[in-house]
Amino acid sequence: MNSADIRERFLKFFESKKHMRVPSSPLAPDNDPTLLFCNSGMVQFKDVFLGFDKRPYKTAVTAQRCLRAGGKHNDLQNVGYTSRHHTFFEMLGNFSFGEYFKEAAIPYAWEFLTSPEGLNLPREHLWITVFGGGHIFGKDFPTVPPDEDAAAIWKKTLIAAGFDEATATQRIVRIPTTDNFWMMGDTGPCGPCSEIFYDKDINAKSFRGTEEKYADECVEVWNLVFMEFNRDDSGTLAKLPAPCVDTGMGLERISAVMQNVNGNYDIDIFQNLLAAVDKTIVAAGGQSCNGDYQPSHRVIADHIRAAAYLIADGILPDNEGRGYVLRKIIRRALIHGCRAAQNPQLGEQIWFCKLADDLPSIMGGAGDMLHPHIAHIKEILAREERGFFKNFLQGREHLLKKIGNQKPSSNSGVRFSGAAAFELYDTYGFPAEATIDEVIARGFDGINDEEFEKCMNEQRTRSRAATKLGGGQKTVAYDGAATEFTGYAKVQDDAKIVALFVNGESVNEVSSGEVLIILNRTPFYAESGGQVGDIGEIRHDKTAATALVRDTQKVRADVWGHLVTINGGALAVGDSVICSVNEKRRQAISNNHSATHLMHAALQKVLGNHVRQKGSLVSATHLRFDFSHNAPMEISQLREVEDIVNHQIRANHETTTELLSFTEALSRGATALFGEKYGDVVRMVSIDPNFSIELCGGIHTERAGNIGLFYCLGESGIAAGVRRIEAVTAESALQQTRQTAEHLQQIATLFKSPPEQAPQKVVQLRASLKDAQKQIAALQASQTAVIVQQLSAQAQQAGNETMIIGKIANADIKILQEAIKHLRGKHPQAAILLAGDGGGKAAVVASSKSPRINAKQWIDEAATIVQAKGGGKNDYAQCGGGDVAQIDAALAAATTFVNQAIQ
Repeated sequence: MNSADIRERFLKFFESKKHMRVPSSPLAPDNDPTLLFCNSGMVQFKDVFLGFDKRPYKTAVTAQRCLRAGGKHNDLQNVGYTSRHHTFFEMLGNFSFGEYFKEAAIPYAWEFLTSPEGLNLPREHLWITVFGGGHIFGKDFPTVPPDEDAAAIWKKTLIAAGFDEATATQRIVRIPTTDNFWMMGDTGPCGPCSEIFYDKDINAKSFRGTEEKYADECVEVWNLVFMEFNRDDSGTLAKLPAPCVDTGMGLERISAVMQNVNGNYDIDIFQNLLAAVDKTIVAAGGQSCNGDYQPSHRVIADHIRAAAYLIADGILPDNEGRGYVLRKIIRRALIHGCRAAQNPQLGEQIWFCKLADDLPSIMGGAGDMLHPHIAHIKEILAREERGFFKNFLQGREHLLKKIGNQKPSSNSGVRFSGAAAFELYDTYGFPAEATIDEVIARGFDGINDEEFEKCMNEQRTRSRAATKLGGGQKTVAYDGAATEFTGYAKVQDDAKIVALFVNGESVNEVSSGEVLIILNRTPFYAESGGQVGDIGEIRHDKTAATALVRDTQKVRADVWGHLVTINGGALAVGDSVICSVNEKRRQAISNNHSATHLMHAALQKVLGNHVRQKGSLVSATHLRFDFSHNAPMEISQLREVEDIVNHQIRANHETTTELLSFTEALSRGATALFGEKYGDVVRMVSIDPNFSIELCGGIHTERAGNIGLFYCLGESGIAAGVRRIEAVTAESALQQTRQTAEHLQQIATLFKSPPEQAPQKVVQLRASLKDAQKQIAALQASQTAVIVQQLSAQAQQAGNETMIIGKIANADIKILQEAIKHLRGKHPQAAILLAGDGGGKAAVVASSKSPRINAKQWIDEAATIVQAKGGGKNDYAQCGGGDVAQIDAALAAATTFVNQAIQ
């Protein structure tokens, strides 16, 4: 049974048990700032388990793509060297959100593993662990009871499967540690686990899963987590009102079991990848391994999956956060390519990116999401490859410089600096293992691991901080009912105040100041999906209270918070109020939001299907759209996008919205945006179903014609592979075009020409200006030559030093630098200091080849006198922006400085 069959069989099995098949969420969980990457199947349901989100289903099944290569869950250094560690992996899981618990989860797991409808594994290979209880939080905290319920259900299940009572009892092993107790955090939801192990030895008489020597023989294949408690600060466990089930089974591990191979890298997916790795390396000039795959081959096979899926999910190589991890993965693969090829020059070839071609077919059903992005993935990987080899050689050169003449004996116990090793790793992508190889060959006893790990932990902290997107699940301590949003159909509605907060503290009544109001329902849109929050007014007719709504934000996933200023009267919890959205502003926002959808579709038509939204801002005044693309757009492309959008506006299609299943929406061609969290029921927005269909919760104009006019203000790059377009619509677009026309008319008037001839006049003026600048530069050069000749003739001897100190009228720093360059040619060992007063500001430049005359100290003294800012090195320094009246004093002090320095 190949891996694709196992994946599909798992999903279909639980679908037959009335579970909703939910697509994998992206590897980067942008809705959860506490995680660097999605590291388990439950991440996309975290809000559901915490009670912040509700789904239209109570049971789910997924094949979730996961990554563990940064932060707390980091398996990167083990990848390739063990049979089970990966960066990228797939986690099969079934989930219950209060629908069923142990009584169903345990029989489901056993049935899937042992029945013909599932994997049909022989029951004698399987062993079970349950939580054994104990002081797992420390002796100062209450004892956690053993999970006897799970043990009893397992015993009943095993007996029903044909084991006698004694054997069933023997196969259930109690583990009294945190290995079998899951916690979301130090406090909050938690519960016992039950693990299922597969022992290759069908005749094993006892459980071997806790012994390291049998790690490859007795393998954990499935973990069932039973969330049934809430833990408080004292360690006390209280029963949850609706206990949940969260399970996880690694596809790679269960595939190794089903295919009867020694480890994960022997399964079909990796055997195909490893063959592709060897073929690609040989084509690039390396040596074939002839099927004898080494750890380096496994590293490459693993890393191409991780890199490709990260890029497909919108992550790009960078120097911080998630992009930093991606860059490390790519560089590690490239280094191991040189080792696998037994050719250190392999890095001069572009080879790693070519592995992406076969990846979609190798990955089976999980490869479908890669198909549209292969060209983009290869382009990003190729760009990284081109830039890496030079850096790698630079890193090795810097390492050899740091080692220098140090040649400790191999038995001296001297270790190379961990901080220096990390600097090479962090700056040049030079891996620690490469540093270790080099320093051991030169007599060191490896590197200082503790120092290296300290630096690594500091970097991880910085990386985690870089991914924090601001805010949290709760901005205030509100745990009441959800807010009913009525704003799709209304701009005014009645509501009731359910909570008031001042400075984060709950209050019952307010009569002035800044307040956060939570209502039972509201027409105000809360900021999300790039669309800004609504403003307007909340009033209480009986008390004549008026609250100006300055912004609307989400307090929780399903709770709206209205940030208001009370201008009079009093408001209290329980009051009935009237809510009025600023309708003119709302219309402008909805115009811009619909225009964003049209522009997204137009960009894909003009630039290609690799274009994906990377961020957006939809306000009343303008729109901003960030998208993936690796080159600046040409003016003709920008205008083509503009024309397509305006054509759609003139076509005046109606904007339609539908609520339907996520799967159906995708089947109808809807675009699902990266980083967004979708439930099973989604809102699909269409503006001409043959042109733009997106999943979106925002506010849109009723018809495309209401947008009126679409006008691009400009396009720019904001990050590697990410471009930004800013644009305006409707009245703002009309004002912008009028303003542009007025500016053109003003230019035409200055040139005394018709507007259509103004650009040509500007070109002619620029050409004339360039000619004038060349003439000025030539004149300055000739004047500088004369002055240099004069200064050279004025060179003085101070002891054994040659000293040139002088002033050049109307000279700025550039002229001074050029003058020193010429003087240095005539006086190679001279100490030279020149001052100028170009632009009405004093500038001073110093250059010294003498060990007795420090140029930086020389400039520091001059800068103090002319009151300028400067800096430099011992042989060259400069300052600028000073008082010209003090130049002569600075020159006099410069002479004194030299005389004192040589004494």
